[in-house]
Amino acid sequence: MQDADLVRDFLDDLLVEEGLASNTLEAYRLDLAGLTAFLATHCRVGQTVGLATVTPEDLANFLEYLFHQKMSSTSVARKMSAIRRFYRHLLVTEQRSDDPTRLLSSPKARRSLPKIFDEAEVNALLSAPEQDNELGVRDAAMLELLYATGLRVSELVTLRTDSLDTDMGMLRVVGKGDKERLIPVGEMALERIAHYQRVARPLLLAARPATTALFVTHRGQAMTRQNFWYIIRRHAVNAGILKPISPHLLRHSFAVHLLNHDADLRAIQMMLGHADISTTEIYTHVSKVRMKQVHARFHPRASSPV
Repeated sequence: MQDADLVRDFLDDLLVEEGLASNTLEAYRLDLAGLTAFLATHCRVGQTVGLATVTPEDLANFLEYLFHQKMSSTSVARKMSAIRRFYRHLLVTEQRSDDPTRLLSSPKARRSLPKIFDEAEVNALLSAPEQDNELGVRDAAMLELLYATGLRVSELVTLRTDSLDTDMGMLRVVGKGDKERLIPVGEMALERIAHYQRVARPLLLAARPATTALFVTHRGQAMTRQNFWYIIRRHAVNAGILKPISPHLLRHSFAVHLLNHDADLRAIQMMLGHADISTTEIYTHVSKVRMKQVHARFHPRASSPV
């Protein structure tokens, strides 16, 4: 079987068995394409080396090559994770009799703590949109819902008008890998969305084709990640927030603020849609760091007298 066929079979298996998102599958394809290109140009002069015939020494050489390219340990670890999965697949499907990655060590990716808004900054951001026009009403509803539920931005912009059950106060979300989850929505977010749907959305869709998208642009089209990125950045500036803004900042803040108020970690995992609790646990570290900072700043005996 040719290298391209092996990779395609591997990716098809991940799609069917695990329902991985297209972006993840494409990242795996590119990682394996990088290894294929390296084998074609750097390994065993005069010999043809493919993915099916690679040796542990070939992979060690590939690791060394990546470091010589000044690639970060995080990026190298991610590539090696894809390669390990690929060779486990070949072993399980009996396309190889051994796993060439078995004894290969790769760098531990340094996991940086996510940045968050503090609660005062969240309040300032959510109050920033002027609600005297349909765009301001829409922006206020989007920001409130994002913080109320911890949605990914990609999930927010793909919500439909039937995604929210206002009677139950529950939001149905289709997340990574097309996995569906239910998230409770607080009263403030419900009120802002109801106001948006009653007052602003009809104006934004006036004389335009109907759409099932919950949040729409001034052109009456479905909201995009790029449009929302511009919106949140503009309102953060208006709120006097000077820190760098990322699309996930409200999602991270949602998780940490819940932990600060003694929410159960498993419940947060379910609301965020994390497959593994270890992904959610990183927020406990952020919460601890924040508590230490607050203690050091405000406790009268936090520091020794000079």
